[in-house]
Amino acid sequence: MALHKLVVISLDSMGFRDLNELRTLVPHLDQLIKQGTWVKRVRGIFPTLTYPSHTSIITGQYPAIHGIVNNTKLQPRRESPDWYWYRKDVKAMPLYDVAREAGLTTAAFLWPVTAGSKINYNLAEIFPNRIWTNQVLVSLKASSPLFLYKMNHRYGKLRRGIKQPWLDDFVTACAVDTIKNKRPDLTLIHLVDMDSMRHRNGVRSPQAKAALKRLDSRVAKIIQASRDAGTYDDTDFVILGDHYQINVDKMIHLNMVFAKHGLLTPIKEKTTYKNDWQATAKTCDGETYVYAKKSVNLSKLKQLVAGVEGVERIYDGAEAVKLGADPKCAFLVEAKPGYYFTDEVNRPAVVEKVDPNSLGSHDRYRAVHGYGPNQPDYFTTAIFVGPSINQGKTVETAHLVDEGPTFAKILGLHYPAPTAGQIIPGVIKKRG
Repeated sequence: MALHKLVVISLDSMGFRDLNELRTLVPHLDQLIKQGTWVKRVRGIFPTLTYPSHTSIITGQYPAIHGIVNNTKLQPRRESPDWYWYRKDVKAMPLYDVAREAGLTTAAFLWPVTAGSKINYNLAEIFPNRIWTNQVLVSLKASSPLFLYKMNHRYGKLRRGIKQPWLDDFVTACAVDTIKNKRPDLTLIHLVDMDSMRHRNGVRSPQAKAALKRLDSRVAKIIQASRDAGTYDDTDFVILGDHYQINVDKMIHLNMVFAKHGLLTPIKEKTTYKNDWQATAKTCDGETYVYAKKSVNLSKLKQLVAGVEGVERIYDGAEAVKLGADPKCAFLVEAKPGYYFTDEVNRPAVVEKVDPNSLGSHDRYRAVHGYGPNQPDYFTTAIFVGPSINQGKTVETAHLVDEGPTFAKILGLHYPAPTAGQIIPGVIKKRG
């Protein structure tokens, strides 16, 4: 039996600056900040991408330990590689499994890397970027099939494929229905509207601000569902971001440098390359991993990379591991703000301006994330509110990996192994 129910709502790409500077756009979140504890600046992970970040949130571990080191897999021949969709790829214990083993019921709505999990009520995020395509059977297999079928039957009319804001409207309706009718002990909800609008239009674009307002309304609907269910007085809520974003206008195609030096082989008339590479870049947007075979001289490789316009910093392999990034990388490269990486070859130049007409197509953005968490004003944020939570408090700083252990404490649960993250001090009321 959980001490309290917990509802976690992830507003993808919400940063500290959103709540600090745009509070008039979010009246409901403003009220929650006053009623609960606002953890103001939450430091992200390396790299600040959605899938590694959500897995760090829910396991309390860094990517080097939990294994979700990127959004997508290294598949050089594919223009749109597979994402890390499946629970089986997670090498650390997620909180939803800890909860299940303790006999609690769980629900998740587009929470990343939960396909094929044992969550009781699961709508998995499974297709490139978002869940819904015509491959219904794969989606059914990855989610809770009967549950997904019922939700789609009731609320499918709200969707327009995977387009925003309609997908978030669908997800919110499904979450509201489930909180009212199933009353799960742990509910995880991932809303992507603002992240999508920022990628397409920029961090502080009118479209992104409109999405922030919509997200505020969706949070209110989800909280109202717990009132309707009669569970509000026993429910703690967390509204959090996973990363922030930075505006960009230039792309770095690092694999073109490697192709020029014979380290990989482009496929003719395509932007992809063959699997027989000696060195390859694998994008994390604002950062990129570089992988290399043992025969490659790493200091020469670093020199090649360091000379490219827009490269801000190179973290060597040992440093990357220390930062919690992929232990298998030769090194990790960070772009200057305004630049981001792609995996492409056969482009007009190594560094290329983003054509505004290409925005919305694969890997063409007006803003991205994936940088290291050391970038200035690049924090995410979290609001805790409910019967277990201190009222009217603020906590200045925390790490993203601290959130999972704090959730566990709220639910009266314990991870089976020590976590990198610690319970955030000052959030949870002292129990008498």
